[in-house]
Amino acid sequence: MHGSLAENQTRLTQLSNGLKTFSTLDMAVFSTAPYLFQCQSLLAGTPVKWGTQNISEHAQGAFTGETSVAMLQDFACEYTIIGHSERREIFAEDDAQVAAKFVQAQAGNITPILCVGESLEQREAGTTVDVISNQIQAVLNVVGIQKFARAVIAYEPIWAIGTGKTATPQQAQEVHSAIRGLLAKNDQSVAQNMQILYGGSVKPGNAAEIFAQPDVDGALVGGASLNADDFIQICKAAS
Repeated sequence: MHGSLAENQTRLTQLSNGLKTFSTLDMAVFSTAPYLFQCQSLLAGTPVKWGTQNISEHAQGAFTGETSVAMLQDFACEYTIIGHSERREIFAEDDAQVAAKFVQAQAGNITPILCVGESLEQREAGTTVDVISNQIQAVLNVVGIQKFARAVIAYEPIWAIGTGKTATPQQAQEVHSAIRGLLAKNDQSVAQNMQILYGGSVKPGNAAEIFAQPDVDGALVGGASLNADDFIQICKAAS
């Protein structure tokens, strides 16, 4: 919940100018709903796509304050974040609701970025892979493996979001490998082609080492995305 019309104008202009030569990368900005029109206006025709931070699990109706997939289509959104840890923790979204949002996004041809991750307590208890497997399996049970061919997964260790802590590249690789292994049990091709992003205090200083891991395909960037120069440097590391 950051930004204003003036801040967005500056930041998005800096991004579109600074990322012109990175057309081979998949890059996107995730806006809050009020600023989607501004994103569309400023980013159309650039290599940077745009999406939203959330989506309703309902197609339409009396759901005050929600944003439907049809509304997102009006602004040519290509992506939406699903099941971010803050949605799960603060707004009590459960696995069933996350799966329903996944369905709605794909029904509107919008790519869901499914966020999964463990708390510090779960990490210390050694249940990281179980927690994440359960989060993914809950969606698989509803949509099936083939729907994951049109999705992205983002591993975000909750203990590393906004804390300054970062999972080591080896820790990220272990979890990403486990995610790919879970998908491979259902379909090898989907698993191999899945983009699995790491999201947990990614910065210009650690991005290259994280991206060097064989099962890390990119990043879901939080705090560093509020600084255009930092985001551009992370994109350079990815290239």
